[in-house]
Amino acid sequence: MPEHSLDVCVSSPLRTTGQRFERAVAIMARLRGPGGCPWDIEQTFDSIKPYTVEETYEVLEAIDNRDWEELPGELGDLLLQVLFYSQMAREEGTFSIDQVLDRLCDKLVNRHPHVFGDVKAETSSEVLRNWEAIKAQEKAQAKDETTESKSVIEGVSSAMPALLEARKLSSRAAGVGFDWPNIEGLFEKLHEEMEELSEHLREYPAPGPKPQGRGIAGSGKSEASEELQMRLEEEVGDLFFTLVNIARYLSVDSESALKKTNRKFRRRFQGVEEKLRAQGKNPQDASIEELESMWQAVKREQRAAPNAVNAGTVDGQ
Repeated sequence: MPEHSLDVCVSSPLRTTGQRFERAVAIMARLRGPGGCPWDIEQTFDSIKPYTVEETYEVLEAIDNRDWEELPGELGDLLLQVLFYSQMAREEGTFSIDQVLDRLCDKLVNRHPHVFGDVKAETSSEVLRNWEAIKAQEKAQAKDETTESKSVIEGVSSAMPALLEARKLSSRAAGVGFDWPNIEGLFEKLHEEMEELSEHLREYPAPGPKPQGRGIAGSGKSEASEELQMRLEEEVGDLFFTLVNIARYLSVDSESALKKTNRKFRRRFQGVEEKLRAQGKNPQDASIEELESMWQAVKREQRAAPNAVNAGTVDGQ
Protein backbone atom coordinates (compact mmCIF):
# COMPACT_ATOMS: atom_id res chain seq x y z
CA MET A 1 0.00 0.00 0.00
CA PRO A 2 1.54 3.38 -0.99
CA GLU A 3 2.52 5.63 1.92
CA HIS A 4 0.19 8.42 0.76
CA SER A 5 -2.79 6.12 1.21
CA LEU A 6 -2.51 6.73 4.96
CA ASP A 7 -3.52 10.31 4.29
CA VAL A 8 -6.84 9.30 2.72
CA CYS A 9 -9.59 11.27 4.44
CA VAL A 10 -11.87 8.83 6.22
CA SER A 11 -14.87 10.95 5.32
CA SER A 12 -14.03 11.57 1.64
CA PRO A 13 -16.62 10.58 -1.01
CA LEU A 14 -16.00 7.14 -2.46
CA ARG A 15 -16.66 6.05 -6.00
CA THR A 16 -14.98 2.66 -6.46
CA THR A 17 -14.48 -0.56 -4.56
CA GLY A 18 -10.75 0.12 -4.59
CA GLN A 19 -11.22 3.48 -2.92
CA ARG A 20 -13.41 1.91 -0.26
CA PHE A 21 -10.79 -0.74 0.41
CA GLU A 22 -8.00 1.86 0.64
CA ARG A 23 -10.12 3.83 3.08
CA ALA A 24 -10.50 0.76 5.34
CA VAL A 25 -6.72 0.12 5.21
CA ALA A 26 -6.03 3.79 6.03
CA ILE A 27 -8.43 3.77 8.97
CA MET A 28 -6.75 0.67 10.40
CA ALA A 29 -3.32 2.27 10.04
CA ARG A 30 -4.60 5.43 11.75
CA LEU A 31 -6.02 3.43 14.67
CA ARG A 32 -2.62 1.76 15.19
CA GLY A 33 -0.58 4.88 14.55
CA PRO A 34 0.59 7.74 16.81
CA GLY A 35 -2.37 9.31 18.56
CA GLY A 36 -4.55 6.36 17.60
CA CYS A 37 -6.69 4.09 19.74
CA PRO A 38 -4.90 2.78 22.87
CA TRP A 39 -6.73 -0.56 22.70
CA ASP A 40 -5.90 -1.13 19.02
CA ILE A 41 -2.27 -0.16 19.58
CA GLU A 42 -1.88 -2.67 22.42
CA GLN A 43 -3.12 -5.66 20.39
CA THR A 44 -0.85 -8.43 19.10
CA PHE A 45 -1.30 -11.37 16.74
CA ASP A 46 -2.07 -13.62 19.71
CA SER A 47 -4.50 -11.25 21.42
CA ILE A 48 -6.56 -10.83 18.23
CA LYS A 49 -6.94 -14.57 17.54
CA PRO A 50 -10.00 -15.11 19.79
CA TYR A 51 -11.82 -12.28 18.01
CA THR A 52 -11.11 -13.89 14.63
CA VAL A 53 -12.80 -17.10 15.77
CA GLU A 54 -15.71 -15.16 17.29
CA GLU A 55 -16.28 -13.06 14.16
CA THR A 56 -16.17 -16.16 11.95
CA TYR A 57 -18.94 -17.82 13.93
CA GLU A 58 -21.02 -14.64 13.88
CA VAL A 59 -20.79 -14.65 10.07
CA LEU A 60 -21.95 -18.27 10.02
CA GLU A 61 -24.82 -17.51 12.38
CA ALA A 62 -26.02 -14.63 10.19
CA ILE A 63 -25.95 -16.95 7.15
CA ASP A 64 -27.81 -19.73 8.97
CA ASN A 65 -30.48 -17.22 10.04
CA ARG A 66 -30.64 -15.75 6.51
CA ASP A 67 -30.14 -12.36 8.14
CA TRP A 68 -29.09 -10.46 5.03
CA GLU A 69 -29.28 -7.10 6.81
CA GLU A 70 -26.83 -8.24 9.49
CA LEU A 71 -24.47 -10.23 7.24
CA PRO A 72 -22.67 -7.23 5.62
CA GLY A 73 -21.74 -5.95 9.07
CA GLU A 74 -20.52 -9.37 10.21
CA LEU A 75 -18.45 -9.78 7.03
CA GLY A 76 -17.00 -6.34 7.66
CA ASP A 77 -15.99 -7.43 11.16
CA LEU A 78 -14.30 -10.49 9.67
CA LEU A 79 -12.49 -8.35 7.08
CA LEU A 80 -11.30 -6.15 9.95
CA GLN A 81 -9.38 -9.15 11.29
CA VAL A 82 -7.46 -9.42 8.00
CA LEU A 83 -6.71 -5.68 8.02
CA PHE A 84 -5.61 -5.85 11.66
CA TYR A 85 -3.15 -8.72 11.09
CA SER A 86 -1.84 -7.08 7.93
CA GLN A 87 -1.26 -3.73 9.61
CA MET A 88 0.60 -5.33 12.51
CA ALA A 89 2.76 -7.28 10.05
CA ARG A 90 3.45 -4.09 8.07
CA GLU A 91 4.66 -2.40 11.25
CA GLU A 92 7.01 -5.33 11.89
CA GLY A 93 8.20 -5.30 8.29
CA THR A 94 7.15 -8.89 7.55
CA PHE A 95 4.37 -8.31 4.99
CA SER A 96 1.51 -5.95 4.20
CA ILE A 97 -2.01 -6.09 2.84
CA ASP A 98 -0.47 -5.90 -0.65
CA GLN A 99 1.17 -9.31 -0.19
CA VAL A 100 -2.08 -10.71 1.17
CA LEU A 101 -3.98 -9.56 -1.90
CA ASP A 102 -1.25 -10.69 -4.31
CA ARG A 103 -1.15 -14.17 -2.75
CA LEU A 104 -4.94 -14.41 -2.89
CA CYS A 105 -5.21 -13.35 -6.54
CA ASP A 106 -2.33 -15.62 -7.63
CA LYS A 107 -3.88 -18.55 -5.78
CA LEU A 108 -7.31 -18.01 -7.34
CA VAL A 109 -5.86 -17.84 -10.84
CA ASN A 110 -3.41 -20.73 -10.44
CA ARG A 111 -5.94 -23.06 -8.85
CA HIS A 112 -8.61 -22.44 -11.46
CA PRO A 113 -6.86 -23.52 -14.67
CA HIS A 114 -10.27 -24.61 -16.00
CA VAL A 115 -11.27 -20.91 -15.93
CA PHE A 116 -8.00 -19.10 -16.61
CA GLY A 117 -6.21 -21.84 -18.58
CA ASP A 118 -6.81 -24.82 -20.85
CA VAL A 119 -7.65 -27.48 -18.25
CA LYS A 120 -11.09 -29.09 -18.51
CA ALA A 121 -13.26 -29.60 -15.42
CA GLU A 122 -16.93 -30.29 -16.00
CA THR A 123 -18.01 -31.15 -12.44
CA SER A 124 -17.41 -29.88 -8.92
CA SER A 125 -15.62 -33.11 -7.99
CA GLU A 126 -13.17 -32.64 -10.88
CA VAL A 127 -12.56 -29.06 -9.74
CA LEU A 128 -11.81 -30.25 -6.20
CA ARG A 129 -9.42 -32.94 -7.43
CA ASN A 130 -7.57 -30.38 -9.53
CA TRP A 131 -7.51 -27.94 -6.62
CA GLU A 132 -5.97 -30.47 -4.22
CA ALA A 133 -3.44 -31.64 -6.80
CA ILE A 134 -2.32 -28.07 -7.56
CA LYS A 135 -2.24 -27.26 -3.85
CA ALA A 136 -0.02 -30.26 -3.13
CA GLN A 137 2.28 -29.34 -6.01
CA GLU A 138 2.60 -25.75 -4.78
CA LYS A 139 3.55 -26.87 -1.29
CA ALA A 140 6.05 -29.41 -2.61
CA GLN A 141 7.73 -26.78 -4.77
CA ALA A 142 7.81 -24.29 -1.89
CA LYS A 143 9.65 -26.82 0.25
CA ASP A 144 11.77 -28.11 -2.62
CA GLU A 145 10.31 -31.57 -2.00
CA THR A 146 8.70 -34.12 -4.27
CA THR A 147 5.01 -34.87 -3.85
CA GLU A 148 5.91 -38.50 -3.13
CA SER A 149 7.87 -37.56 0.01
CA LYS A 150 5.12 -35.56 1.71
CA SER A 151 1.96 -36.57 3.52
CA VAL A 152 -1.34 -35.88 1.77
CA ILE A 153 -2.80 -34.73 5.08
CA GLU A 154 -0.02 -32.24 5.77
CA GLY A 155 -1.40 -28.75 6.19
CA VAL A 156 -4.69 -29.77 7.81
CA SER A 157 -4.62 -27.53 10.85
CA SER A 158 -5.15 -29.14 14.24
CA ALA A 159 -6.38 -25.77 15.53
CA MET A 160 -9.64 -25.85 13.56
CA PRO A 161 -12.88 -27.19 15.11
CA ALA A 162 -12.72 -30.96 15.55
CA LEU A 163 -15.63 -31.75 13.22
CA LEU A 164 -14.10 -29.67 10.42
CA GLU A 165 -10.66 -31.19 11.02
CA ALA A 166 -12.17 -34.70 10.79
CA ARG A 167 -13.83 -33.88 7.47
CA LYS A 168 -10.63 -32.35 6.10
CA LEU A 169 -8.50 -35.33 7.12
CA SER A 170 -10.91 -37.91 5.73
CA SER A 171 -11.40 -35.92 2.51
CA ARG A 172 -7.65 -35.73 1.94
CA ALA A 173 -7.33 -39.49 2.47
CA ALA A 174 -10.33 -40.12 0.22
CA GLY A 175 -8.64 -38.05 -2.46
CA VAL A 176 -5.98 -40.76 -2.84
CA GLY A 177 -8.50 -43.61 -2.71
CA PHE A 178 -8.56 -44.37 1.04
CA ASP A 179 -12.32 -44.33 1.48
CA TRP A 180 -15.32 -46.57 2.00
CA PRO A 181 -16.69 -47.93 -1.29
CA ASN A 182 -20.27 -47.04 -0.32
CA ILE A 183 -22.28 -45.56 2.53
CA GLU A 184 -23.41 -49.02 3.67
CA GLY A 185 -19.82 -49.68 4.71
CA LEU A 186 -19.93 -46.56 6.85
CA PHE A 187 -23.10 -47.70 8.59
CA GLU A 188 -21.42 -51.03 9.30
CA LYS A 189 -18.50 -49.08 10.77
CA LEU A 190 -20.90 -47.03 12.88
CA HIS A 191 -22.50 -50.18 14.32
CA GLU A 192 -19.04 -51.64 14.93
CA GLU A 193 -17.98 -48.56 16.90
CA MET A 194 -21.21 -48.61 18.91
CA GLU A 195 -20.61 -52.25 19.79
CA GLU A 196 -17.07 -51.50 20.92
CA LEU A 197 -18.32 -48.67 23.12
CA SER A 198 -20.98 -50.97 24.60
CA GLU A 199 -18.33 -53.60 25.37
CA HIS A 200 -16.24 -51.08 27.31
CA LEU A 201 -19.33 -49.91 29.21
CA ARG A 202 -19.71 -53.42 30.62
CA GLU A 203 -16.60 -52.63 32.69
CA TYR A 204 -18.17 -49.47 34.12
CA PRO A 205 -18.86 -49.70 37.87
CA ALA A 206 -22.52 -50.29 38.81
CA PRO A 207 -25.03 -48.77 38.39
CA GLY A 208 -23.33 -47.38 35.29
CA PRO A 209 -23.13 -43.83 33.91
CA LYS A 210 -26.50 -42.32 34.85
CA PRO A 211 -27.79 -39.22 36.65
CA GLN A 212 -28.42 -39.60 40.36
CA GLY A 213 -31.92 -38.33 41.16
CA ARG A 214 -32.36 -35.03 39.29
CA GLY A 215 -28.63 -34.62 38.96
CA ILE A 216 -26.90 -34.03 35.62
CA ALA A 217 -25.33 -37.07 33.98
CA GLY A 218 -21.60 -36.56 33.54
CA SER A 219 -21.42 -33.50 35.80
CA GLY A 220 -19.49 -35.22 38.58
CA LYS A 221 -16.30 -37.21 38.68
CA SER A 222 -16.41 -40.33 36.53
CA GLU A 223 -16.65 -43.60 38.44
CA ALA A 224 -14.59 -45.30 35.73
CA SER A 225 -10.89 -45.94 36.16
CA GLU A 226 -8.52 -43.59 34.34
CA GLU A 227 -7.64 -46.33 31.85
CA LEU A 228 -11.31 -47.13 31.14
CA GLN A 229 -12.14 -43.43 30.84
CA MET A 230 -9.42 -43.06 28.18
CA ARG A 231 -10.84 -46.02 26.23
CA LEU A 232 -14.36 -44.57 26.42
CA GLU A 233 -13.09 -41.23 25.14
CA GLU A 234 -11.36 -42.98 22.25
CA GLU A 235 -14.50 -44.92 21.30
CA VAL A 236 -16.68 -41.82 21.46
CA GLY A 237 -14.14 -40.06 19.23
CA ASP A 238 -14.35 -42.96 16.76
CA LEU A 239 -18.13 -42.57 16.70
CA PHE A 240 -17.84 -38.87 15.93
CA PHE A 241 -15.30 -39.52 13.18
CA THR A 242 -17.56 -42.11 11.56
CA LEU A 243 -20.56 -39.76 11.72
CA VAL A 244 -18.49 -37.01 10.08
CA ASN A 245 -17.72 -39.37 7.22
CA ILE A 246 -21.38 -40.31 6.85
CA ALA A 247 -22.13 -36.59 6.62
CA ARG A 248 -19.39 -36.20 4.01
CA TYR A 249 -20.92 -38.97 1.91
CA LEU A 250 -24.26 -37.17 2.08
CA SER A 251 -22.68 -33.78 1.21
CA VAL A 252 -23.77 -32.51 4.63
CA ASP A 253 -21.55 -30.15 6.63
CA SER A 254 -21.20 -31.71 10.10
CA GLU A 255 -20.62 -28.43 11.90
CA SER A 256 -23.66 -26.75 10.31
CA ALA A 257 -25.83 -29.81 10.91
CA LEU A 258 -24.96 -29.91 14.60
CA LYS A 259 -25.45 -26.14 14.91
CA LYS A 260 -28.95 -26.49 13.45
CA THR A 261 -29.76 -29.29 15.88
CA ASN A 262 -28.48 -27.12 18.74
CA ARG A 263 -30.79 -24.30 17.64
CA LYS A 264 -33.69 -26.75 17.32
CA PHE A 265 -33.09 -28.00 20.87
CA ARG A 266 -32.88 -24.40 22.10
CA ARG A 267 -36.24 -23.53 20.48
CA ARG A 268 -37.99 -26.60 21.82
CA PHE A 269 -36.64 -26.40 25.36
CA GLN A 270 -37.51 -22.72 25.57
CA GLY A 271 -40.99 -23.68 24.33
CA VAL A 272 -41.26 -26.12 27.23
CA GLU A 273 -40.18 -23.38 29.64
CA GLU A 274 -42.88 -21.06 28.25
CA LYS A 275 -45.57 -23.69 28.83
CA LEU A 276 -44.35 -24.23 32.37
CA ARG A 277 -44.32 -20.49 33.10
CA ALA A 278 -47.94 -20.31 31.90
CA GLN A 279 -48.71 -22.82 34.67
CA GLY A 280 -46.67 -20.91 37.23
CA LYS A 281 -43.91 -23.53 37.24
CA ASN A 282 -40.19 -23.81 36.58
CA PRO A 283 -38.50 -26.84 34.94
CA GLN A 284 -37.20 -27.83 38.38
CA ASP A 285 -40.81 -28.14 39.61
CA ALA A 286 -41.91 -30.54 36.85
CA SER A 287 -41.52 -34.29 36.74
CA ILE A 288 -39.65 -35.96 33.92
CA GLU A 289 -43.01 -37.22 32.62
CA GLU A 290 -44.37 -33.66 32.48
CA LEU A 291 -41.25 -32.38 30.78
CA GLU A 292 -41.36 -35.15 28.16
CA SER A 293 -45.07 -34.57 27.51
CA MET A 294 -44.53 -30.84 27.01
CA TRP A 295 -41.48 -31.51 24.84
CA GLN A 296 -43.57 -33.66 22.49
CA ALA A 297 -46.30 -31.01 22.43
CA VAL A 298 -43.82 -28.24 21.55
CA LYS A 299 -42.26 -30.50 18.93
CA ARG A 300 -45.65 -31.03 17.24
CA GLU A 301 -46.49 -27.31 17.39
CA GLN A 302 -43.19 -26.19 15.90
CA ARG A 303 -43.32 -28.80 13.15
CA ALA A 304 -46.84 -27.61 12.27
CA ALA A 305 -45.71 -23.96 12.04
CA PRO A 306 -42.08 -23.97 10.78
CA ASN A 307 -42.27 -20.44 9.36
CA ALA A 308 -43.28 -19.00 12.72
CA VAL A 309 -40.39 -20.84 14.33
CA ASN A 310 -37.81 -19.47 11.88
CA ALA A 311 -38.99 -15.86 12.16
CA GLY A 312 -37.81 -13.75 15.06
CA THR A 313 -34.53 -13.51 16.88
CA VAL A 314 -31.11 -14.62 15.69
CA ASP A 315 -31.69 -17.92 17.48
CA GLY A 316 -34.82 -18.54 15.43
CA GLN A 317 -37.16 -18.07 18.41
